[in-house]
Amino acid sequence: MHLSPEHSQNLSPYSAPDPLSWTSEAMITNMIVLLFVSALFPVLTDTAVVKDCSDVYASGYKTSGVYLVSSTYGQVKVYYGEVNFYRPWWSYKWGFGNKGGEYWQGLEFLHQLTSKHQYRLRVDVEDFNGQKAYSVYKFFSVSSEADGYKLHVSGFLNAGAGDSLTYHNLMKFSTFDKDQDNAEGGAMMSTGVNWYYWKNNWFSLKSITMKIRREN
Repeated sequence: MHLSPEHSQNLSPYSAPDPLSWTSEAMITNMIVLLFVSALFPVLTDTAVVKDCSDVYASGYKTSGVYLVSSTYGQVKVYYGEVNFYRPWWSYKWGFGNKGGEYWQGLEFLHQLTSKHQYRLRVDVEDFNGQKAYSVYKFFSVSSEADGYKLHVSGFLNAGAGDSLTYHNLMKFSTFDKDQDNAEGGAMMSTGVNWYYWKNNWFSLKSITMKIRREN
């Protein structure tokens, strides 16, 4: 499934500079990709408004594509790539990225989505030698902006990628202009925005794909 916002109404006092997008791979049915490197799937136009990918699947749509989901801020299209991820707080709040390439959905949307139901997170990683691995967290959610968009993860299941998120459970999100971590000197300032490591902190990854799936 592939999601990117269709700004029928403003999402914030300021507009994000890039279109918001999501995608999913056929191998993981009914999962949302948070960050990806893949081709743009065909757009599916439909009048039905759904809450997430589970509703799309339940409606009979089994093919990866672009669908509309509803949020507090209106309908959002849940749709390369050298995207700069060293961005300010508001950019991470509302999302950024390019269609068919690298993309960050937006912390506010993730909070709204994961606060309604129980969700599972899967993280796929790939290096430049073609090696692939993934990890699964049985419980995943993002708290509100008032709570610093705090990360909630538990129930780690290893499939080769290791566990890079449990250590950050209950930690707030940080950007260069809003440092909310507890590290001396600010980890964000020294390492940048990093959601996941594989092998070590400085190991270069070709792609990181993060997907969530509703569990109930």
